[in-house]
Amino acid sequence: MEYVLETNNLEKKYKDFRALNHTNIHIEKGAIYGLIGKNGAGKTTLIRIVCGLQEPTNGSYIIYGKSNNSNDIISARKRMGAIIETPSIYGEMTARDNLIEQYKLVGMPSLDGIDDLLKLVGLEDTGKKKAKNFSLGMKQRLGIAIALANNPDFLILDEPINGLDPQGIIEIRELILKLNKERRITILISSHYLDELSKIATHYGFLDSGSIIQEITSEELMKKMEHKIILTVNDPKEFVKYFEQNNISYEVMDSKTINVYGKHNLSKLVSGLFKKNLIADDIHEQEETLENYYMNLIGGGNND
Repeated sequence: MEYVLETNNLEKKYKDFRALNHTNIHIEKGAIYGLIGKNGAGKTTLIRIVCGLQEPTNGSYIIYGKSNNSNDIISARKRMGAIIETPSIYGEMTARDNLIEQYKLVGMPSLDGIDDLLKLVGLEDTGKKKAKNFSLGMKQRLGIAIALANNPDFLILDEPINGLDPQGIIEIRELILKLNKERRITILISSHYLDELSKIATHYGFLDSGSIIQEITSEELMKKMEHKIILTVNDPKEFVKYFEQNNISYEVMDSKTINVYGKHNLSKLVSGLFKKNLIADDIHEQEETLENYYMNLIGGGNND
């Protein structure tokens, strides 16, 4: 497994406050990794440390095989682009001039590629319009273009759709998918818009109180979130035998709980079980959202 980013028991303390607490994250090459957490969970702190804007109190991290404790981390970071909190743009400049400044800043040998970048983010027709007059969505797309100026392999986006209208959200979503699929850029997205994140992420990391409490692929998560019928029974063995005989997808969760997956008619399932003298103590349907899954994982509270 090739990881673009790994952290090892990363910690960040501010006097008596621990922003990161033994944080372990693993981002595979080619992934769109959704970092999920409430405000104050440590998302931005983690991103700032990985980008070299802050130092960890303890622990370490590795970017493209290079440890933060080695001099090689500088070359590894050159393979990264990032937007942290808000895009860094010059309001009095056009989109093109903003990119020219960024090209100079990162030491690009020529200005070739600026037209392609503007087209990629849908800003090729903005002409002499100053960035301060752009919509919020346009500013966000310009910020992404600036983050792409050095042709990164790894892109970090901190709350990229915060405050955007529905059209702006769709535009950012399509751009992220395009960057991942066509340019093969690995992307880390920090967001609390969980419904939107569920449309693009291939992997998830759930952050709570500075710790990663679960990492999971989208396939694994979808299985956990898909429509299911939950049975509470005294003895799962006979129920399992029935499900096996009838090719019903199931999972024994513990000594008294069985999950049945797929689109099954509840009354027909109960009737079929009853004919075999199989009666559950309790049986009910459940279909989770990503937000519900996260809230259950951390034990409730508000996802602000």
